[in-house]
Amino acid sequence: MRPLRTAALLAACALLATSAPATAEPPLRQVMFVGNNWDGTADVIAATGDFAGIARVNVIPDREERLREIYLNPIKLAFFLGIRNGPGEGHDQFVDDMFTTPDGTAVVASRPSFADVVSIDLATGRVKWRFPVSGFRSDHMTVSPDGRRVAVSASTSNTVHVLDITTGREVGRFAAGDKPHENVYTDGGTRLWNMSIGEVNTDLDAPWLDFTKGDRRVTVVDAATFQQVKVIDMRQRLDAFGRSDLSDSVRPVAFTPDESKLYFQVSFFNGFLEYDVAADRITRAKTLPKNPATSEDRTTWVNDSRHHGMSMNPAGTKLCVAGTMDDYATVVDRETLAEGPLVPAAKPYWATVSGDGKACVISESGADRVTAIDFATGRKITSVPVGDHPQRVRIGHVPAGWTGPAVG
Repeated sequence: MRPLRTAALLAACALLATSAPATAEPPLRQVMFVGNNWDGTADVIAATGDFAGIARVNVIPDREERLREIYLNPIKLAFFLGIRNGPGEGHDQFVDDMFTTPDGTAVVASRPSFADVVSIDLATGRVKWRFPVSGFRSDHMTVSPDGRRVAVSASTSNTVHVLDITTGREVGRFAAGDKPHENVYTDGGTRLWNMSIGEVNTDLDAPWLDFTKGDRRVTVVDAATFQQVKVIDMRQRLDAFGRSDLSDSVRPVAFTPDESKLYFQVSFFNGFLEYDVAADRITRAKTLPKNPATSEDRTTWVNDSRHHGMSMNPAGTKLCVAGTMDDYATVVDRETLAEGPLVPAAKPYWATVSGDGKACVISESGADRVTAIDFATGRKITSVPVGDHPQRVRIGHVPAGWTGPAVG
């Protein structure tokens, strides 16, 4: 009888093995990461509801090691101090952009002053991998729709690097215009757009000196081969639209859900423009109110910005605009371009969409907080304190029950 029992037991085990579902991935929680540029930290807050704080992550745990490298290299030191006294407004820029890995175990961040991208283990707080960008400053990033690749602008080498988000291995790169800035994937992740902003740290800000700001263009590449598909010179499109008075330095952008329209901000302008992708032309411009208290001296505006930050609700019916130097944010109806209430905000530097799509979330870099604004009413919902000089705000995922790294 024993051999029969053994055979039956083995058969039962085999049946269980074939019928049992594969081990499920650990459940994840949707959150928001807020990059505190001058702190070198990222606040993690709820992505909906009260947007309450969950944890704070140290994005520069290797700070002393990086500073030793910089201070022993005169060229690196010159750029490090140049970032501090230029775009950093007298501060080091320790964290710019952030995205989490698909499994929620790490956050990948660009660190302008350290000219790199790092992956921070969300369980331990330690660096998992580090990628030094070409040149001397890293900037805005974007993540592919499948979450597997992250693209980062290397602003002093006019290069965009594309990395495997899990390993940090470079899978490709491409050339962009001067000072590549914003990156966006489109067409299901098959196209990658980069907007170069040119030189924004000189005092040659008068409209007639705009040509001194460098080669500013939109570069579109094939996301698999990194070969150039199209270059869009917004100077030509702006002139054809009758707005030769506007800079062609494209700042934050927002595509409609069907990607037929691109809305974008430009340097020095209190407003935004609408670009028809298929027709390859600018179709509308929206001028937003000026704050009477804002100086008209363009050299006082941070990094040539007047308005910097915009997002669109999932339905594609509302735009949220951060009026950076005018100290407000507002929700704009996309059909009529009529703005809603002006929500007071201290130097809002970015705008994104809440996890449920109902609110616009802006970073108030002048008040060290983020503020949620209802897309439906245009009214403020709540504000939450964060670290020093918040800029980028991104949706991410962490393991359910996560409350912060074990070490910082």
